[in-house]
Amino acid sequence: MAEDYLKILWKAEERGTGPVTTRDIASILGVAASSVSGNLRKLDRDELIVHEPYYRIALTDRGRRVAVGMVRRHRLIETFLVDQLGYGWHEVHDEAEVLEHAVSDTFLERIDALLGHPSVDPHGDPIPSADGVVPTTPGALIAALPEGSCGTVARVYDDRPELLQYLAERGIALGGHVRVLQRMHGAGILRVERAETAGSHEQPVDLPDAAADAIWLAPDEHAAQLPA
Repeated sequence: MAEDYLKILWKAEERGTGPVTTRDIASILGVAASSVSGNLRKLDRDELIVHEPYYRIALTDRGRRVAVGMVRRHRLIETFLVDQLGYGWHEVHDEAEVLEHAVSDTFLERIDALLGHPSVDPHGDPIPSADGVVPTTPGALIAALPEGSCGTVARVYDDRPELLQYLAERGIALGGHVRVLQRMHGAGILRVERAETAGSHEQPVDLPDAAADAIWLAPDEHAAQLPA
């Protein structure tokens, strides 16, 4: 659907991961590049994107509003599935991808009210408000932090369900305190130390190096802002 294309472009903006290509979109959606090209032309015609073939694909202001609305739907539904239906945080992405296109605005706003108007989803991703304001995430990705950095897990990107499950099995969750001990690039390992509270210590935990590009650490003074 058109909204899926807009979400991909918006998430790249949100994460600062650089320009998105036709090939990137095709890979994410699992469709042919020729199909993507045709749909991009339609989005350009409808003034939702600016598409310069072989150069860039960018959201227009109108396209960005549509994308933010869909992101709000997605993240509220993920929160509902975890908080009310007992899903694990690694199980909800694909379910939300389907449901976000099916529920009405009224249903969505009742979910929002039921949940107490949450500001973040189960992965710590900010939930845009009904008027399109997107909260900021404190801190930075572990990949941007030097060894020895410590803080509270504020956000974990949900692109890899298997990584989310792996982290949960090793006690890495939102609100947990983590210290970055060592990056062993040759072995593809990120070694961290987790603790129940700042200042306490536990055995080191070895994570896939990809975790460095998925986990946000916030300064400990922001811990009270995170969901319980």
